[in-house]
Amino acid sequence: MIKSFDEVLQAAAALEDKKLAVCKAENEEVLQAVEMARTAGIAHSILVGDEAKIKAMQQALGIDPANYEFIDSTDDQTTALEAVKLVSGGTADVLMKGVIDTATILKAVLNKEVGLRMSKVISHIALFSLPHYHKMLLVTDAAMNIAPDVEAKELIIKNALHVTKALGIDQAKVAVVCAKESVSDKMPATLDAAELRERDIPGALVDGPFALDNAVSQDSARIKGIDSPVAGDADIVLMPDIEGGNILYKALGFLTDSKGAGIIVGARRPIVLTSRADEEEAKLNSIALAILVSESMKEH
Repeated sequence: MIKSFDEVLQAAAALEDKKLAVCKAENEEVLQAVEMARTAGIAHSILVGDEAKIKAMQQALGIDPANYEFIDSTDDQTTALEAVKLVSGGTADVLMKGVIDTATILKAVLNKEVGLRMSKVISHIALFSLPHYHKMLLVTDAAMNIAPDVEAKELIIKNALHVTKALGIDQAKVAVVCAKESVSDKMPATLDAAELRERDIPGALVDGPFALDNAVSQDSARIKGIDSPVAGDADIVLMPDIEGGNILYKALGFLTDSKGAGIIVGARRPIVLTSRADEEEAKLNSIALAILVSESMKEH
């Protein structure tokens, strides 16, 4: 089982001939991220977008364009389709978003003819290495699904399992996190938790509702009398909605001494969406994680 981002990077670098398809790559942060991935031996990149602009940016950054492949495209819809086709056709392993609207790239991902459609739900998964937690922790969904119902939450769990499988976790412990650890008719998220724990989701041990403290702290679970193999030992925390997910994601990223990565799952291959606010290390971690998940998805 992978236990650190150093191991994520090493495992990704050990794979041979992996490629990113970068959609609208004319962005300095994106170009720096894919150059880090190349020099780390994690992945080469095919850069889709305005070739002249991309090469000019690379040269200004001291990046040699000779180390890259290019597909010249200046129309956003065409750029998105070309990048997606590289992945759906097997030329590239992972799709990476550049300076293109998320809605535009997702429309191409969901294209019935050339896209990467798989699950009915596409979701965000964040992986954290935290100084005060005994293993790596996954948080979902912080970016895609605003107010998922219980059916969508089940699919979000199933999407997250692609990541845990890639990390070597055979049965992921999933904590359905709410504002309290008891079921209340006044709190719909707790009702969802009670239903999810009764569902058979292969590869997952689901329990809840949990408050966040007893999902990740065995002491808290013990003090509150919670007897569950998931309590205090969660691999995945399933958040009730996008507000809760996004707040936890950013709190862990900006207020703790953590290392993190974030990718989109639910398509036939993972998608890397890096933010300008992300540190370089987080961008590299995200690319490496996506490469591992892509390879794992090929095997299953």
